[in-house]
Amino acid sequence: MEMMDLHTVEKISTILQARQETLSVAESVSAGLMQTAFSSGESASSYFQGGITTYNLGQKARHLQLNPIHGDQYDCVSSYSAKCMAENCCHLFLSEWAIGITGYASLVPDKGITSLYAYYSIAFNGKEVANRKINADAQQNPYQAKIFYVNQVIREMENALLKK
Repeated sequence: MEMMDLHTVEKISTILQARQETLSVAESVSAGLMQTAFSSGESASSYFQGGITTYNLGQKARHLQLNPIHGDQYDCVSSYSAKCMAENCCHLFLSEWAIGITGYASLVPDKGITSLYAYYSIAFNGKEVANRKINADAQQNPYQAKIFYVNQVIREMENALLKK
């Protein structure tokens, strides 16, 4: 079973601390695992501001300013939703960097969800700098899919930092 990529988390921690920048996360599909990963690093409190897990439209609209009409139309799973989550997370936690992630870790055939996927967004100073759709193996159990998403986004966060 795949484990969290804590090696890359440590590299992110080193970069952020050297720059005196901070990170926060807004997650849905990963259900707090992204917060677990970033809070596991050494000296986490010197760069990790915290996070929020919003599992439904009401909470995404209230805390992360997601447009409820868009959220309802797309079940809160879209590129725009992830962007809104990341950008507003920067403001909510007063961090330079933020990650937003939303998607499906389980199939939902009655909603037409027959594959597993998530959207993530990375924001810097309240503006999106990276956004992508991630496809997971539909045979994975929900926990494996969540770990897969977390690891993909952690690696993308490192790439975003290296580009700045």
